[in-house]
Amino acid sequence: MKNKSYVIGLIVIIVVFGFLTFRMVSKKIQSNTVIDEDRHRVAAEEYVEMKTIGKAPEFSFTDQNGETITNKDYEGKVYVAEFFFTTCPSICPIMNRNMIKVQDHFLTNDDFAIASFSIDPEHDTPEVLKKYAEGYGVVNENWHFLTGKGQNEVFDLANTGFNIYVGEGDASNGGFEHSGLFALIDKKGNIVSRLDENGNPIIYYDGLKEEELQKLITDIGIELKK
Repeated sequence: MKNKSYVIGLIVIIVVFGFLTFRMVSKKIQSNTVIDEDRHRVAAEEYVEMKTIGKAPEFSFTDQNGETITNKDYEGKVYVAEFFFTTCPSICPIMNRNMIKVQDHFLTNDDFAIASFSIDPEHDTPEVLKKYAEGYGVVNENWHFLTGKGQNEVFDLANTGFNIYVGEGDASNGGFEHSGLFALIDKKGNIVSRLDENGNPIIYYDGLKEEELQKLITDIGIELKK
């Protein structure tokens, strides 16, 4: 009988404790509060370490609206830079369809911007770029399609300034060669990226791969909160 009373008492304690714990958790959920230990645990699970690669280069170009846009117009904003051309028959359409997804994800955030540099400035006039942007559904006022300088200056900006390869190519590639990489620049004008599984910066994001696109979106969100 003594053992039976002990077991019954233990069961009562467990039930009461469980009920009180449930009520406490319910109240915190309803009031949208989180226990500090839980908050730290969740933050640790979602933490992505970002690395500064170097300062983004200075530039001054004309956008699709005929306005002069410089790197100073991007100060205080997180932005993504790419190099493309409107008559590209291969990777550019994929890149800019993916960039539209990035645009749409941060559509209501005025601190996010995009810089798309044309590597074919002779053909890609502001008028051509405006029509191109409209065709892709560009609505972010901070997405500038940039042209107006000589080819050598654009190539230098890409190859030396951003260290993203562009060059002349054969006719089958539209006359140009270039990578499908996106550069992420923080609010201070630094090129930044996440670290890979070995602790090395990935430096650039592959604009052709869906998994890389999701990493970029995540990392933009991290930089916007800083």
